[in-house]
Amino acid sequence: MILVQFAVVLVFVFIGARLGGIGIGLAGGAGVIVLGLLGLEVDPATGVPWDVLGIIMCVIAAIAAMQAAGGLDYLVAKTEVLLRARPRSITFLAPLVTYVMTVFSGTGQVAFSTLPVIAEVAKESNVRPSRPLSIAVVASQMAIAASPISAAVVAMAAVVEPLGVDYLTLLTVAGVSTLVGCMVGAVVASRQGVELQDDPVYQERLAKGLVKRRERTEFVAKPRALLSLIIFAAALLVVVLYSTAVSDSVGLIEDPTITRSGAIMTFMLLAGLLIALLCKIDVSTVITQQTFRSGMSAAVCIIGVAWLGNTFVQGHTAEIEELGGDIIQRYPWMLAVVLLLASALLYSQAATTIALMPVAAGMGVAATTMVASFPAVTGLFLLPTYTTVVAAIELDDTGTTRIGKYLFNHSFMVPGLVSVASAVAIGFGLAPLLI
Repeated sequence: MILVQFAVVLVFVFIGARLGGIGIGLAGGAGVIVLGLLGLEVDPATGVPWDVLGIIMCVIAAIAAMQAAGGLDYLVAKTEVLLRARPRSITFLAPLVTYVMTVFSGTGQVAFSTLPVIAEVAKESNVRPSRPLSIAVVASQMAIAASPISAAVVAMAAVVEPLGVDYLTLLTVAGVSTLVGCMVGAVVASRQGVELQDDPVYQERLAKGLVKRRERTEFVAKPRALLSLIIFAAALLVVVLYSTAVSDSVGLIEDPTITRSGAIMTFMLLAGLLIALLCKIDVSTVITQQTFRSGMSAAVCIIGVAWLGNTFVQGHTAEIEELGGDIIQRYPWMLAVVLLLASALLYSQAATTIALMPVAAGMGVAATTMVASFPAVTGLFLLPTYTTVVAAIELDDTGTTRIGKYLFNHSFMVPGLVSVASAVAIGFGLAPLLI
């Protein structure tokens, strides 16, 4: 029966992946019904990661308010100046940009705004756009593991803090390993594929007039764009300080009345309120922002697919622990492999962390192993159906960023695998030194 139920999970994930976008959430919900009919307990109280959804929705609301005030456009404009200043280094600068923006915002959805700039600068510099686009998307996914306000980090901290790993140590290991891993991936991406002028697909599209040049216009910032950025950054800083203060190992605040998750949600909502009041935005425009639509779509996806995955895992926790405990104790790196594959199916770094890290802790896996393997929850690039992956493919009108004949041989696979493998390897070296 466990094999039949696992097959149900795979079938509905595949259906959702074929539909794309919000379809992954809709298919996940349908799969939960089938698992219930096959005997597994279906309970939204334990199956749906409500804290994750709350954090995502509150962070997205604050970011959308900042976008409505012009803060995100201001950030993208400064990013474009940076990229155009060193266009030949775009394969290394692009992932740095998306990595920092994701760490700052707690969501990889902000990468959408920079992808058109990256594609255009690459074309103008005769750099194969698939090189910077592929690693930039991978970096935006991996940075979730290093963002102090991401739901994945909050969920991970809840698992490892009782094992003696404080919040700052977790962020340090994850931050160093993922950033260096992305840079190693950038080296690989910079050598991936033939040069742009030698690519037959590009030459064919160029001859047909399908390759367009974006007209550059002078950017004019909204009056309070910078203020909105400052407000959001200040809220982020307060969240980091508070989360550190309530850590068991730091203990500055004992028995806090606001949990870490609650602090992220409330301070992000406060940031949105301050932006609305001080930057004088029309709040009705917040829900029309691209980041709001993308973020809420991601929330629906997480409800469906995380509920599907959690229902299966929680129904077979004992079997999973019995089957995997000895293997992971003998080969610790296998945890990273499991997390990587699960993240592609669960469509979310946070959902993967919530579903599997408590199981790993129940197996008796060492805290150092869990922290070192944490960057592997970012394997959303494995299937070329994630929103930023699809956006990068559509934005590259040169045709160099593409899905291969066999689905998995797409532009993001090699840079992504190298980045994650490098990050995990660095984590296994760094975690024992700091924990």
